[in-house]
Amino acid sequence: MKRVIVIDALNMFLRAYIVDPSLSTNGQPIGGIKGSIKILQKLTRMTQPDAIIVVWDGPDGSRKRKTMDKNYKAGRKPIKLNRAFHNLTDNQELQNRIWQQTRVIEYFNDMPIVQIMLPKIEADDVIAHVCKLSCYEEWQKVIISNDKDFLQLCDENTILYRPTTDIVMNKKRIIEDYGVHPSNMALARAIDGDASDNLPGIKGAGLKSISKRLSFLASEKDYTIDEVIEFCENTDSKLKFFSNIVEGKDIIEHNYKMMQLYSPMLSYQSKDFVRNAVEEFDCNFNKTQIIKKTREDGFGELNWEELKTYLNRIASNC
Repeated sequence: MKRVIVIDALNMFLRAYIVDPSLSTNGQPIGGIKGSIKILQKLTRMTQPDAIIVVWDGPDGSRKRKTMDKNYKAGRKPIKLNRAFHNLTDNQELQNRIWQQTRVIEYFNDMPIVQIMLPKIEADDVIAHVCKLSCYEEWQKVIISNDKDFLQLCDENTILYRPTTDIVMNKKRIIEDYGVHPSNMALARAIDGDASDNLPGIKGAGLKSISKRLSFLASEKDYTIDEVIEFCENTDSKLKFFSNIVEGKDIIEHNYKMMQLYSPMLSYQSKDFVRNAVEEFDCNFNKTQIIKKTREDGFGELNWEELKTYLNRIASNC
């Protein structure tokens, strides 16, 4: 079976930017660039993919969900380096991060990698749509992200690799770890809420409690919110868990709309753009330009021989 890896690009870049201490030969932070290339090399070694798709959050990518909920993702702390870097001001650090992210995109443009970024659209929706494309129906899809939202997309041919924990999540493991089938994961998380996105859940109804008291969500049947509410209304238990869910139906419905990726928030035109980006991609591999960029950016030595081997194979098989 052929394999495509679908990378949550900003998730990958920020991990490299925050953690990798690399400096250029003139003392400028370049960990976001160098670390992203290192991560890509590790991912290709692990997965040996036949194709690579990198998806970025578009400018103002959260607009649709913020229109539905003005507090969506509110209160998140600014992204900062986890160390004091040569007395950089906040503005200098921001400009450096923007430059590094732009530069990573430029590096990837010279590789046989499909890159997708759509204005006002989050990467989550694009990744969900990519996994549903007919051209990949018989392929294994490996989503690369630490975001739990992607658990709902896992099926027989789709898995999630979470780099920070080095764990591969497939359908079987999700059911074992969470007691919830992927087809019901968005519903379970809508009840639980998501603090990272500022989406409060139902009090006393975390995923552990959900798996114990709504154990039917572990089955493959795609349950609706109304069916869960009906179950909670008809149970003989006096636990607040059940009454809280009934009383919080509006919250659950709202969270579900915000979290579900089964029907991504993409217009017909956006879906068409994604399909064309994948199906009409020209697999160029410009190694000369990449080497030129590393010299311009003061990389010093870049150990990417292993990555080159995999990218050469992808380019030759396009």
